[in-house]
Amino acid sequence: MFIDYFYYLKERLPVSITEYMTLMEALDKGLIHNMVQFYYVSRSILCKNEHHFDIYDIAFANFFKDASLKFPDEIKQQIWDWLEKDLNPPELPDGFQEFLNQHFDLEELQKHFEELLKKQDDEHNFGHHWIGTQGDSRFGHSGQNPMGMRVGGGSGLRMAVQIAQKRIFQDYRKDIVLDTRQIKVALKRLRKLEEIGKQDELNMDKTIDKTAKNGGDIEIVFEKRRKNNVKLILLMDVGGSMTPYAHLVNLLFSAANNMSHWKDFKHYYFHNCIYESLYLNAQRNPDEAIEFDEFLKKYDHKYKLVVVGDAAMASWELSERFGSIYYYHRNEMPGIYYIKELANHFKDNVVWLNPELIRMEWVPWTRKVISSIIPMFNLTVEGIEEAMDYLRKGGKEMYTTVQMLKGFSY
Repeated sequence: MFIDYFYYLKERLPVSITEYMTLMEALDKGLIHNMVQFYYVSRSILCKNEHHFDIYDIAFANFFKDASLKFPDEIKQQIWDWLEKDLNPPELPDGFQEFLNQHFDLEELQKHFEELLKKQDDEHNFGHHWIGTQGDSRFGHSGQNPMGMRVGGGSGLRMAVQIAQKRIFQDYRKDIVLDTRQIKVALKRLRKLEEIGKQDELNMDKTIDKTAKNGGDIEIVFEKRRKNNVKLILLMDVGGSMTPYAHLVNLLFSAANNMSHWKDFKHYYFHNCIYESLYLNAQRNPDEAIEFDEFLKKYDHKYKLVVVGDAAMASWELSERFGSIYYYHRNEMPGIYYIKELANHFKDNVVWLNPELIRMEWVPWTRKVISSIIPMFNLTVEGIEEAMDYLRKGGKEMYTTVQMLKGFSY
C-alpha cells in the first residue's frame, strides 16, 4: 500500500529499503493509530538528518493530498479511514470560554499537580485522577479534559494549560532561497529612501533627458546615492501550534534576513505569548535572551516591528498572572500587558502577521484581543504587501483589524 509513498520520497530524500521495512514493521505491530502518529514515526525513520525535515514535510503533504490520483478507490479509502482515526477531537460546547473564565483557578491546578507528583509511583492510562494518558484526568496527555495540564506527549484539544516538560524547537533557517523572491518583493514596499554620500551615482534617465534637450550635446547627471533607512525587527512565535507553519515562517525569515534592504535588521523568538523576555534562539535559553524592558530601551519607536504568530493560546496566557504555558515560568504580568506595551511604544510602526487566515466571522478570543490592539494581516504575499504599506504610511488611510474591532471589550 505504501510502496508508492516510499518511491515518491526516494526521489527527494536519501531513504533506503531497510528504513521502509522498519516503517512497515511499526505499522504491522499496531504502533501507529492516526495520521499525526504516522507523520512523526515516518519522519523519524526515513529522515536521516533534521535538515531534511522541510523536504519531508512538502513531500508528505503533496503525496497524500494527491492520493486519489495514485490509488484505486478502495485502497484510497483504506488509507484515509486508517489515517483519520481519532484525529479530530470533540468540539467544545457553546459557552465553554465563559464557564472557564468563571471557574478556572490556575494556582489551585498547579498545587494539585505538585501533590500528585509526590504520591504517584506508577504509570496510569485511561484514568480519571492520576497523571496519565488517554483518560479524562486533568494531568497528562492524549486525553479528553480541555481544562487540563499537558505533561509530555503532543497537543490533543490544543487547550492544555501548561507544559511541565522542557521543549526544544528548531531555529528558523536563514539559508532558504527557494520561493523567497515574491516575499522579498513584498518586503521592498517598506522603503524610506535617504540621500547619502557624494553626488557620484549616474542618473541615466536624467542624463538622456538633458542630452536630448541639448540637441545631442552630452550632459551627464550625477546624484547622491539613496539608501533605505528602515530598521526592522522580526519577532517570531515558534513551536506548538506554529509548527505546521514553520516552513512558511522560514521563507519570511530567510527573505528578510538575506536582504541588504534594511539599515538594521534584528530578530527574536517567543512562544505563544510575549512575556518578560525575548529569546535569541528557538531553544529559549535564558542566557541568550533580552529582557522586555531592555528591548524597549534598545529599540526606539523608529524601528518597524513585525510580529509573526497565530495568536492561538489559552485565554489565561493572555489575561492572567502566572498564565504562561510553561509550568515553572511565573510571569508576574499577564501577556496582554506586553502586547499593549509594544503597541504603545512602536505606535504605528508595529504589525502582526498571522499564518492562519483571518476570518472575522470566527475569530478565537485571544486573536480578537490581540488584533484589536495591533493591526493583524495574513501571512501571505498579499498580506505582507498590505502590512508593509501600513508601516510605510504610518497607518494613514488604512482600515485594519484595530478599526474593525473598535469598541471591543475584554
